[in-house]
Amino acid sequence: MREAPVTANGDRIRWVELPGAGPARLYLHGLGASSPVYFAAAAAHPLLTGRRSLLLDLLGFGISDRPTDFSYTLEAHADAVAAAVAAAGLRQVEVVGHSMGGAIAIVLAHRHPGLVSRLLLVDANLDPIESGRRRIGSSGIASYTEAEFLAGGRAEVADRVGAFWWSTMRLAGPEGLYRSAVHLARGSEPTMRELLLGLDLPRTFLHPEAEEPAGADELRAAGVRVVEVPDCGHNIMLDNPDAFAAAAAKALGVG
Repeated sequence: MREAPVTANGDRIRWVELPGAGPARLYLHGLGASSPVYFAAAAAHPLLTGRRSLLLDLLGFGISDRPTDFSYTLEAHADAVAAAVAAAGLRQVEVVGHSMGGAIAIVLAHRHPGLVSRLLLVDANLDPIESGRRRIGSSGIASYTEAEFLAGGRAEVADRVGAFWWSTMRLAGPEGLYRSAVHLARGSEPTMRELLLGLDLPRTFLHPEAEEPAGADELRAAGVRVVEVPDCGHNIMLDNPDAFAAAAAKALGVG
Protein backbone atom coordinates (compact mmCIF):
# COMPACT_ATOMS: atom_id res chain seq x y z
CA MET A 1 0.00 0.00 0.00
CA ARG A 2 1.14 3.55 -0.76
CA GLU A 3 -0.30 6.90 0.24
CA ALA A 4 0.01 10.61 -0.45
CA PRO A 5 -1.47 13.82 1.02
CA VAL A 6 -3.75 15.42 -1.57
CA THR A 7 -5.41 18.35 0.23
CA ALA A 8 -4.20 21.43 2.06
CA ASN A 9 -5.22 19.73 5.31
CA GLY A 10 -3.04 16.72 4.55
CA ASP A 11 -5.87 14.26 3.83
CA ARG A 12 -4.39 11.14 2.30
CA ILE A 13 -5.34 9.04 -0.67
CA ARG A 14 -4.12 5.44 -0.50
CA TRP A 15 -3.69 2.85 -3.16
CA VAL A 16 -2.51 -0.70 -3.65
CA GLU A 17 0.31 -0.71 -6.20
CA LEU A 18 1.30 -3.64 -8.38
CA PRO A 19 4.83 -3.40 -9.82
CA GLY A 20 5.40 -3.66 -13.53
CA ALA A 21 6.44 -1.92 -16.70
CA GLY A 22 5.11 1.31 -18.11
CA PRO A 23 2.91 2.88 -19.17
CA ALA A 24 1.37 2.91 -15.72
CA ARG A 25 -2.30 2.13 -15.30
CA LEU A 26 -4.69 3.77 -12.82
CA TYR A 27 -7.90 2.08 -11.69
CA LEU A 28 -10.77 4.18 -10.28
CA HIS A 29 -13.76 2.61 -8.53
CA GLY A 30 -17.42 3.53 -8.49
CA LEU A 31 -19.69 4.97 -5.81
CA GLY A 32 -19.43 3.04 -2.55
CA ALA A 33 -16.75 0.74 -3.94
CA SER A 34 -13.01 0.19 -3.52
CA SER A 35 -10.48 -0.31 -6.32
CA PRO A 36 -8.47 -3.13 -4.70
CA VAL A 37 -11.69 -5.10 -4.24
CA TYR A 38 -13.25 -4.42 -7.62
CA PHE A 39 -10.12 -4.45 -9.80
CA ALA A 40 -7.57 -6.81 -8.20
CA ALA A 41 -8.53 -9.80 -10.35
CA ALA A 42 -8.64 -7.68 -13.51
CA ALA A 43 -5.23 -6.13 -12.88
CA ALA A 44 -3.76 -9.60 -12.30
CA HIS A 45 -5.45 -11.19 -15.34
CA PRO A 46 -2.93 -12.68 -17.80
CA LEU A 47 -4.12 -10.27 -20.52
CA LEU A 48 -3.59 -7.20 -18.32
CA THR A 49 -0.84 -8.07 -15.85
CA GLY A 50 2.75 -6.84 -16.09
CA ARG A 51 1.97 -3.12 -15.98
CA ARG A 52 2.63 -0.86 -13.03
CA SER A 53 -0.91 -0.55 -11.68
CA LEU A 54 -2.37 1.77 -9.05
CA LEU A 55 -5.61 0.50 -7.53
CA LEU A 56 -6.62 3.77 -5.93
CA ASP A 57 -9.35 4.51 -3.40
CA LEU A 58 -10.90 7.95 -3.76
CA LEU A 59 -11.03 10.26 -0.78
CA GLY A 60 -13.90 9.20 1.45
CA PHE A 61 -13.78 5.56 0.34
CA GLY A 62 -12.02 2.31 1.09
CA ILE A 63 -8.60 2.71 2.67
CA SER A 64 -8.28 6.44 1.94
CA ASP A 65 -9.00 9.19 4.46
CA ARG A 66 -12.59 10.35 5.01
CA PRO A 67 -12.45 14.12 5.50
CA THR A 68 -15.72 15.76 6.52
CA ASP A 69 -14.73 19.17 5.14
CA PHE A 70 -14.02 18.01 1.56
CA SER A 71 -16.57 18.95 -1.14
CA TYR A 72 -16.52 15.58 -2.97
CA THR A 73 -17.44 17.17 -6.29
CA LEU A 74 -16.30 15.36 -9.41
CA GLU A 75 -13.78 18.14 -9.94
CA ALA A 76 -12.41 17.92 -6.39
CA HIS A 77 -12.10 14.14 -6.70
CA ALA A 78 -10.26 14.56 -10.02
CA ASP A 79 -7.82 17.09 -8.60
CA ALA A 80 -7.12 14.85 -5.59
CA VAL A 81 -6.44 11.92 -7.92
CA ALA A 82 -4.09 14.08 -10.01
CA ALA A 83 -2.17 15.00 -6.85
CA ALA A 84 -1.84 11.32 -5.92
CA VAL A 85 -0.60 10.43 -9.41
CA ALA A 86 2.02 13.17 -9.20
CA ALA A 87 3.07 11.94 -5.75
CA ALA A 88 3.56 8.50 -7.27
CA GLY A 89 6.12 10.06 -9.61
CA LEU A 90 3.99 9.65 -12.72
CA ARG A 91 3.42 12.22 -15.44
CA GLN A 92 0.99 10.14 -17.48
CA VAL A 93 -1.30 7.16 -16.87
CA GLU A 94 -3.81 5.00 -18.63
CA VAL A 95 -7.06 5.24 -16.68
CA VAL A 96 -9.68 2.54 -16.17
CA GLY A 97 -12.76 4.01 -14.49
CA HIS A 98 -15.88 2.15 -13.43
CA SER A 99 -19.23 3.91 -12.98
CA MET A 100 -18.56 7.07 -10.90
CA GLY A 101 -14.85 6.40 -11.33
CA GLY A 102 -15.37 6.74 -15.07
CA ALA A 103 -17.07 10.10 -14.61
CA ILE A 104 -14.15 11.26 -12.48
CA ALA A 105 -11.69 9.92 -15.05
CA ILE A 106 -13.31 12.05 -17.76
CA VAL A 107 -13.10 15.16 -15.58
CA LEU A 108 -9.50 14.25 -14.72
CA ALA A 109 -8.54 14.06 -18.39
CA HIS A 110 -10.24 17.40 -19.07
CA ARG A 111 -8.81 19.30 -16.09
CA HIS A 112 -5.29 17.89 -16.36
CA PRO A 113 -4.41 17.77 -20.06
CA GLY A 114 -1.70 15.27 -20.90
CA LEU A 115 -2.08 13.29 -17.68
CA VAL A 116 -4.37 10.65 -19.20
CA SER A 117 -2.96 8.78 -22.21
CA ARG A 118 -5.84 6.34 -22.70
CA LEU A 119 -9.30 6.23 -21.18
CA LEU A 120 -11.27 3.04 -20.57
CA LEU A 121 -14.74 3.71 -19.22
CA VAL A 122 -16.57 0.76 -17.67
CA ASP A 123 -20.32 1.48 -17.80
CA ALA A 124 -19.54 5.00 -16.63
CA ASN A 125 -21.92 7.85 -15.81
CA LEU A 126 -22.01 10.36 -18.65
CA ASP A 127 -25.08 12.46 -17.86
CA PRO A 128 -26.68 14.14 -14.85
CA ILE A 129 -29.49 12.19 -13.22
CA GLU A 130 -32.87 13.89 -13.23
CA SER A 131 -34.02 14.84 -9.75
CA GLY A 132 -37.04 12.55 -9.95
CA ARG A 133 -34.82 9.55 -10.77
CA ARG A 134 -32.13 10.03 -8.15
CA ARG A 135 -33.56 7.31 -5.94
CA ILE A 136 -32.73 4.89 -8.74
CA GLY A 137 -29.62 6.43 -10.25
CA SER A 138 -27.62 7.05 -7.10
CA SER A 139 -28.81 4.12 -4.98
CA GLY A 140 -31.32 6.54 -3.50
CA ILE A 141 -28.58 8.44 -1.66
CA ALA A 142 -29.05 11.69 -3.58
CA SER A 143 -32.77 11.74 -2.79
CA TYR A 144 -32.02 12.58 0.86
CA THR A 145 -30.77 15.82 2.33
CA GLU A 146 -27.39 15.41 3.97
CA ALA A 147 -28.98 15.72 7.43
CA GLU A 148 -31.53 13.03 6.56
CA PHE A 149 -28.87 10.71 5.21
CA LEU A 150 -26.67 11.05 8.29
CA ALA A 151 -29.64 10.66 10.65
CA GLY A 152 -31.03 7.44 9.20
CA GLY A 153 -30.83 7.36 5.42
CA ARG A 154 -27.50 5.56 5.45
CA ALA A 155 -29.08 2.63 7.31
CA GLU A 156 -31.96 2.56 4.81
CA VAL A 157 -29.49 2.48 1.92
CA ALA A 158 -27.64 -0.40 3.62
CA ASP A 159 -30.83 -2.45 3.62
CA ARG A 160 -31.57 -1.56 0.01
CA VAL A 161 -28.24 -2.19 -1.73
CA GLY A 162 -27.59 -5.71 -0.46
CA ALA A 163 -24.70 -7.41 1.28
CA PHE A 164 -22.20 -7.41 -1.60
CA TRP A 165 -22.25 -3.69 -2.33
CA TRP A 166 -22.59 -2.81 1.35
CA SER A 167 -19.40 -4.74 2.12
CA THR A 168 -17.41 -1.87 0.58
CA MET A 169 -19.96 0.92 0.90
CA ARG A 170 -19.88 0.57 4.71
CA LEU A 171 -16.20 1.60 4.61
CA ALA A 172 -17.05 4.99 3.12
CA GLY A 173 -17.30 8.10 5.26
CA PRO A 174 -20.99 9.06 5.46
CA GLU A 175 -20.33 12.63 4.30
CA GLY A 176 -18.12 11.47 1.47
CA LEU A 177 -20.62 8.87 0.31
CA TYR A 178 -23.51 11.31 0.40
CA ARG A 179 -21.77 14.26 -1.25
CA SER A 180 -20.18 12.07 -3.92
CA ALA A 181 -23.61 10.64 -4.79
CA VAL A 182 -25.17 14.10 -4.96
CA HIS A 183 -22.44 15.52 -7.17
CA LEU A 184 -22.47 12.45 -9.40
CA ALA A 185 -26.20 12.96 -9.88
CA ARG A 186 -25.67 16.65 -10.67
CA GLY A 187 -22.82 15.88 -13.03
CA SER A 188 -20.09 18.20 -14.22
CA GLU A 189 -20.42 21.46 -16.14
CA PRO A 190 -20.10 20.89 -19.09
CA THR A 191 -21.50 17.40 -18.66
CA MET A 192 -19.24 14.35 -18.59
CA ARG A 193 -20.62 13.37 -22.01
CA GLU A 194 -19.70 16.75 -23.49
CA LEU A 195 -16.23 16.58 -21.97
CA LEU A 196 -15.72 13.03 -23.27
CA LEU A 197 -16.72 14.01 -26.81
CA GLY A 198 -14.10 16.77 -26.77
CA LEU A 199 -11.14 14.76 -25.48
CA ASP A 200 -8.30 14.10 -27.93
CA LEU A 201 -7.08 10.69 -26.77
CA PRO A 202 -8.03 7.03 -27.27
CA ARG A 203 -11.37 6.41 -25.54
CA THR A 204 -13.36 3.22 -25.09
CA PHE A 205 -16.71 2.70 -23.38
CA LEU A 206 -17.55 -0.84 -22.21
CA HIS A 207 -21.17 -1.70 -21.49
CA PRO A 208 -23.26 -4.81 -20.78
CA GLU A 209 -24.45 -6.41 -24.01
CA ALA A 210 -28.10 -5.82 -23.20
CA GLU A 211 -27.71 -2.14 -22.22
CA GLU A 212 -26.21 0.06 -24.93
CA PRO A 213 -25.51 3.54 -23.51
CA ALA A 214 -27.69 6.47 -24.47
CA GLY A 215 -26.24 8.43 -27.36
CA ALA A 216 -24.00 5.58 -28.48
CA ASP A 217 -24.01 6.74 -32.11
CA GLU A 218 -22.87 10.20 -31.06
CA LEU A 219 -20.04 8.65 -29.05
CA ARG A 220 -18.94 6.57 -32.03
CA ALA A 221 -19.07 9.59 -34.33
CA ALA A 222 -16.68 11.38 -31.97
CA GLY A 223 -14.22 8.48 -32.09
CA VAL A 224 -15.21 6.72 -28.87
CA ARG A 225 -15.14 2.93 -29.25
CA VAL A 226 -18.38 1.55 -27.80
CA VAL A 227 -17.92 -2.11 -26.94
CA GLU A 228 -20.53 -4.53 -25.63
CA VAL A 229 -19.50 -7.24 -23.17
CA PRO A 230 -21.65 -10.39 -22.89
CA ASP A 231 -22.95 -12.13 -19.80
CA CYS A 232 -22.56 -9.30 -17.33
CA GLY A 233 -24.30 -6.52 -15.49
CA HIS A 234 -22.99 -3.16 -14.33
CA ASN A 235 -19.95 -4.70 -12.58
CA ILE A 236 -18.49 -5.98 -15.83
CA MET A 237 -15.02 -6.85 -14.49
CA LEU A 238 -16.54 -8.97 -11.71
CA ASP A 239 -19.36 -10.59 -13.67
CA ASN A 240 -17.31 -11.70 -16.69
CA PRO A 241 -13.60 -11.21 -15.92
CA ASP A 242 -12.28 -12.95 -19.04
CA ALA A 243 -14.44 -10.95 -21.45
CA PHE A 244 -13.62 -7.77 -19.55
CA ALA A 245 -9.90 -8.45 -19.74
CA ALA A 246 -10.08 -9.19 -23.46
CA ALA A 247 -11.98 -5.97 -24.18
CA ALA A 248 -9.76 -3.93 -21.84
CA ALA A 249 -6.55 -5.29 -23.36
CA LYS A 250 -7.71 -4.29 -26.83
CA ALA A 251 -8.76 -0.83 -25.63
CA LEU A 252 -5.43 -0.28 -23.87
CA GLY A 253 -3.36 -1.44 -26.80
CA VAL A 254 -1.93 -4.51 -25.06
CA GLY A 255 -0.23 -7.09 -27.24
